[in-house]
Amino acid sequence: MEVENGGEKKIVVAVDESEESMHALSWCLNNVISVSTNSTTLVLLYVKPPPPANFSAFDVAGYLFGNDVVADLEDYYRKLVDSVMSKAQQVCMKSQIINIKVEKKVGSGDAKDVICGTVEKLGADMLVMGSHGYGFLKRTILGSVSYDCAKQVKCPMVVVKHPKNIS
Repeated sequence: MEVENGGEKKIVVAVDESEESMHALSWCLNNVISVSTNSTTLVLLYVKPPPPANFSAFDVAGYLFGNDVVADLEDYYRKLVDSVMSKAQQVCMKSQIINIKVEKKVGSGDAKDVICGTVEKLGADMLVMGSHGYGFLKRTILGSVSYDCAKQVKCPMVVVKHPKNIS
């Protein structure tokens, strides 16, 4: 892999609350970073879902959301981010790789846009993502963030399948 930023590799790993993303992180640590002779920055990227497009202070029934509901929602996302990043940090510590710098980034919005934008902004050398292993129908309905990112990013990208999804 050719490295443009002064010998240091920058690898972005998209993480979320799924087993698949933690498996992809572990795979990256064991198969990419452990064999690297360069210093490496591992960027753990979590993307919070965007707020609903028509979010207002009123819900469907016309009741006013109190500030406590909005605060509870923000608190929920903060705790979710903390939990995911904590799990990811534990995966990194288990690898016992010493020549690695870990950065944590949190974005908000459409996952594919945030991931691709972050990869471009950072000038990443590689993007690593997990695969949920959806079949054709589910992927057609829900979409595939990894597929969309593969079409957009300029750097090499690895989509790691979780062993339970390999058939």
